[in-house]
Amino acid sequence: MDRRTLLKSGLAFGLGGFSAVSSQVFAATPPAANNRFLLVFLRGGYDACHLLVPTASDFYYETRPNIAIPRPLAASNTASEANPETAIALDAHWGLHPALRTHLYPLYQSGELAFIPFAGTDDLSRSHFETQDSIELGQTLNGSNSSARNFHSGFLNRLAEQLNGSVQPVASMSFTDQLPLIAQGNAAIANTALRANGKSRLNDKQSKIIAQMYSQTTLAQQVNEGFTVREEVAKDLQQEMVAADRNAISTKGFELEAKRIARMMREKYALGFVDIGGWDTHVNQGAASGFLANKFEELGRGLLAYRQEMGDTWRNTTVVVISEFGRTFRENGKRGTDHGHGSVYWVLGGNVKGGRIVGEQIALQQSTLFQNRDYPVLNEYRAILGGLFARNYGLNSSQLAQIFPGVQPRDLGLI
Repeated sequence: MDRRTLLKSGLAFGLGGFSAVSSQVFAATPPAANNRFLLVFLRGGYDACHLLVPTASDFYYETRPNIAIPRPLAASNTASEANPETAIALDAHWGLHPALRTHLYPLYQSGELAFIPFAGTDDLSRSHFETQDSIELGQTLNGSNSSARNFHSGFLNRLAEQLNGSVQPVASMSFTDQLPLIAQGNAAIANTALRANGKSRLNDKQSKIIAQMYSQTTLAQQVNEGFTVREEVAKDLQQEMVAADRNAISTKGFELEAKRIARMMREKYALGFVDIGGWDTHVNQGAASGFLANKFEELGRGLLAYRQEMGDTWRNTTVVVISEFGRTFRENGKRGTDHGHGSVYWVLGGNVKGGRIVGEQIALQQSTLFQNRDYPVLNEYRAILGGLFARNYGLNSSQLAQIFPGVQPRDLGLI
């Protein structure tokens, strides 16, 4: 069932929490001098139904007999707060996973956190790698012709390029081992693995020799900047070494990572990217407690730590949490969920008008599932991000078209 069919059938609502905000042309607003934007990518396709629980859907409870999050015990959260096994009521239709009660629910209450259900991409491959690539590139899929896409032009890089050319030069950083697709392109975006050993393999003498080799070339400035970034990161890492297994970014260590990222973005970097793995829950994902609940709690602690470490800069900060896709609405035979389609995005920040669940939504039942198995995508990710970038940076329609060609931005009123 496509978007037009859903709307014609009367299953999309604009009242009672099911808000639908139409596309619109909005005037560019002057950007704050110290705006910060961090994109958090949950690699593996997290189960959005587990996070934002469709408590009004009987079909949800029928199809998840072992892993569904129980409904709140009362209309208010007074009763459910005493029971860590029930969802936290957000409105008449949605509840929040109880693992986030301590860390993120207070941000929702204070208007610093919003959710966008039925969000995602048009990519239907259900492949982790293909869908991640599609999202990071932010380009038209062009059917099955992947050769028509530019794999050296990620949308975060194109955003940096537009800001550098029209607003003010911005420093950008990808907090990853390698420079991901999303950060590749014409703009200079550095990358660093914060969990790596902080001691450089090059001593000062070797660094000077390399810098001298490039001093008379066009790469001299980039080489010098690279050494500067390396030295800054090494100093930060030496002050606080990693205390847990850091072979890959995980939710378990994200709280420590988040503090480092916040310090660097607070002082220097306006654009940031970080990815967190381990969300592919085919088996035993748990319910109110268990594997996925633990990951939500760890991620929540990390995001709260980031907020606290940003200090006053949080007032001008936006954090968006996405994943390549959601998971199947029904649980599988191994008490897990399989690769799906639509997801739920999170938007946090001191400049966010949160405490709401926004975007186009539908009543969840068997007839409204995508291909009888998944959340449909009603809120296309490039349109959502385009609207946020317009509000955050005052970019006009032609500038947004350079970031997301052929996409009409949607203003969901989040900033």
